[in-house]
Amino acid sequence: MALHLKMDERDDCDRLDAMAQKIIGTPIDRPEGALKVAGRARYALDMLPAGACHGVLVRATVAKGKLSSVDKDAVMALPGVRAVIADERLLRNPAQGMAGEAPVQGVSDVAYFGQLVALVVADSFEQARHGAQRLKLTLSSDPDVVVRPDDPAADLESPDDQKSEMGDLGRAMVDAAFSIDETYTTPPHASAAMEPHASIAEWSGEKLTLHGSYQMLPFNRSELADALGIDEGNVRILAPYVGGGFGSKLGISQEAVAAAIAAKELGVPVAVAMSRQQVFEGIMRRSETRQRIRLAAGEDGVLTGIGHEAWVSNLPDETFAEPVTQATPFLYQGAHRLIGQHIARVHRTCAGSVRAPGEAVGLTALEIAMDELAEISGIDPLELRLRNIPDKDPTEGIPFSSNKLSEALKVGAEKFGWSERSGTPGTRREGEWLVGMGMASAARVNMLIESKARVTLTGDGVARIESDMTDIGTGTYAVLSQIAGEMLGLPIDHVDVHLGDTDLPRGSGSGGSFGAASNGTAVFLACEDIRNQLCEKLGCDPESLTLKDGHAISGNQRLPFSEILQGTDLVGEGHVEPGKTEEAVRQATFGSYFAEVGVNAVTGETRLRRMLGVFSAGRILNEKTARSQCLGGMTFGIGMALLEELIHDDRDGHIVNRDLAEYHLPVNADVSGLEVVLLDERDGWANPLHAKGIGELGICGAAASIVNAIHNATGVRVRDLPATLDKVLEGLPPLS
Repeated sequence: MALHLKMDERDDCDRLDAMAQKIIGTPIDRPEGALKVAGRARYALDMLPAGACHGVLVRATVAKGKLSSVDKDAVMALPGVRAVIADERLLRNPAQGMAGEAPVQGVSDVAYFGQLVALVVADSFEQARHGAQRLKLTLSSDPDVVVRPDDPAADLESPDDQKSEMGDLGRAMVDAAFSIDETYTTPPHASAAMEPHASIAEWSGEKLTLHGSYQMLPFNRSELADALGIDEGNVRILAPYVGGGFGSKLGISQEAVAAAIAAKELGVPVAVAMSRQQVFEGIMRRSETRQRIRLAAGEDGVLTGIGHEAWVSNLPDETFAEPVTQATPFLYQGAHRLIGQHIARVHRTCAGSVRAPGEAVGLTALEIAMDELAEISGIDPLELRLRNIPDKDPTEGIPFSSNKLSEALKVGAEKFGWSERSGTPGTRREGEWLVGMGMASAARVNMLIESKARVTLTGDGVARIESDMTDIGTGTYAVLSQIAGEMLGLPIDHVDVHLGDTDLPRGSGSGGSFGAASNGTAVFLACEDIRNQLCEKLGCDPESLTLKDGHAISGNQRLPFSEILQGTDLVGEGHVEPGKTEEAVRQATFGSYFAEVGVNAVTGETRLRRMLGVFSAGRILNEKTARSQCLGGMTFGIGMALLEELIHDDRDGHIVNRDLAEYHLPVNADVSGLEVVLLDERDGWANPLHAKGIGELGICGAAASIVNAIHNATGVRVRDLPATLDKVLEGLPPLS
């Protein structure tokens, strides 16, 4: 019988610390790493079977209108073309990857420029691409379409459930010794995962097998079945390796449904891969934001009021809205509060989750505003933040499960040399370069998602882990290996992990930084199940059992697993789901960033010289993969601060820079001197592992530290991100 845990109370056992193998937290390499660097890890499109056809999607070229006809006959006459599909079951926009949300279908209603509305299938990819390029669509265009979020004609929604108010912020602003009331903007962002969206669909009777590149297989299976109108028991999705997602692969996308429809119609496997341009146009963008932030403080810099209102956008009827203000309610104190959100309904590519939805952009603006408050109050930015860390969640009035923000700030300042920073902007010059330092706090909500896993301890002393959990480059294979190895007393090379198959127990999926802790807890519980079974065989108490190096030790006995099991297997199952601890305490992760930049006094170019991130996220399960995740998040922050910006044409909403040549991302030359410090922490409110999410924490506020460093270097305050040289150049001090 599976061990089932509902997280209703704090875990005080901390079982992992009592184990003997001592591999939890260590920086082990990824078990699948050798396959990846050798090119032998097989991704979605690598699974192409013999006799498969290829499909290429075709886009609409109006922002809003109707697709009235598709000229199939001319394309069907081309060599190798097998089918032209314009089926109403094709997805209008990708699913959001959240429970209970059905995919949006009906492609004859065009909702945005670049919407994928048809599929050409041929014997070869080249033939399919040629057919797609030749396919003529009859499209009508709505002349009254709204594509700009700031268009007065845009429908603007202000949901009541996104608004909260305490006290009287207006009065607090009037009475404040120091106050800030500024507007900050961030542009739309693209996930830009390395592996484009790709699927191979194959039917066997009524059963569909899909090789795809997806993050949340339990939901993706349901979404795909829903779109096709079949029972989800007839759908199997395989995604053992995923080449990045960053939120773009949370929900099932257009190519998967198109491949499945075509494969059913033709009776052969069909592979559909999106081009880079199609991914940019048809898959989720992060919404642009306009954020009004008001801060009120006394003479001592202690906040008395916080206002944070955000304007974002999405397609009509989409339920997702960028949760910009997600961390504002709990990060800093302040008795008077006003938090709200406004959603403009526009006809642009669907807005959805991009890495660290909410805090990535919300904390960026808030932390720039805090820097501005520090400047006008004459209080050091570090000291200002330290003075405003609350003892409990100031909005909900509940305690923090843990809060190491103060330690993260102090450790970061010490290691970075913050005391050497000049408080007067523009005073440090090295030739043509103006040099400055900036800092920011980091915070991210923590979540636990229902998960199941199965672990089998074989007669020859090998543990096999099974779950439909995915590894999107985050280190899931390594972390789950370590948990099982620790709990069962096995070296890493005696643990075999099988992931990314919906025939396996239903895991949490990868997203929201909850994967390792959620699915890891399920593996932990399955291993506890096996430990209990071993105790029954040995006739010992669980607390007196030690497992190490493939042996069970109890009393005076030390027996190898092979002798205990005698060729039989032990199977353990674990099942965890969230409970009362979600509401009893405020669960979050915290950290800090410190950045040093050089700004060229002639050109306005900014170069990051060094950057430090200090993070607190419960128990660190693997030091190497956790550090890698933080480095990736900080790199995202560099992009947000200096480079990244999806540009829409105001006439029809089409994306102008829809590939990696024109959408500027940080490259090696932009990423200099990054350092990560991971604080030691345990949080029993989170789960029995005492671990919390870390994948997205590394981006939340990172951009602000760089923008604040630019101000310290030059005196130029950038409130409209990214801080490209044209926004810096005009305000630079004259050359001496």
